[in-house]
Amino acid sequence: MEVVTAVKNRRAVKTFDPNHKMSDETRRVLLETAALAPSAYNIQHWRIVDVRDPAQRAAIREVAWGQAQVTDASALYVLCADLNAWQKDPQRYWATSPQPVQDFLLPKLDEYYRGKPEVARDESMRTLGIFGMTLMLVAQDLGYDSCPMDGFDVDAVAKIIRLPADFAIGYMVAVGKGTGNAWPRNREPMEHLVYLDHF
Repeated sequence: MEVVTAVKNRRAVKTFDPNHKMSDETRRVLLETAALAPSAYNIQHWRIVDVRDPAQRAAIREVAWGQAQVTDASALYVLCADLNAWQKDPQRYWATSPQPVQDFLLPKLDEYYRGKPEVARDESMRTLGIFGMTLMLVAQDLGYDSCPMDGFDVDAVAKIIRLPADFAIGYMVAVGKGTGNAWPRNREPMEHLVYLDHF
């Protein structure tokens, strides 16, 4: 499938076939391909909780307004960010880069993040956004539907997945075989969204 086709076909599906099982190979391809998404300083802040246990899925559904996609989708991914990934053995992010590049980037990384927790959080969330969109487009290409979700009690989900203190939840993505319900899209016209040179 071409990227443009995947973008046009992707919808935030709300109902999934609860009996469909996704193969381990498909799960591997989905996540490994999504992990090729770009990230600030190549830090790859994302940490993905693949929630497979039915009881844990049910517990998350209880704190997610009872949304059926939490339990009915073939896969439920909680997209989390390691807020301190920038200082955890950072040389590994450029291990395959030429030494002059490493020598330049490591000090810049430290300068960019140190003492700026809001920058670390903002960059992590931007990175999760890119990762999640990539995940959904790859899912579409593999013949699956998806739904990004932020309608849930973040603190409650954090407890359920035992989120480390220096991590943050961005959102969840449900992936599976949709069972319809895609009403016509409602998008603002481009002239309401795009400005030439300035507002």
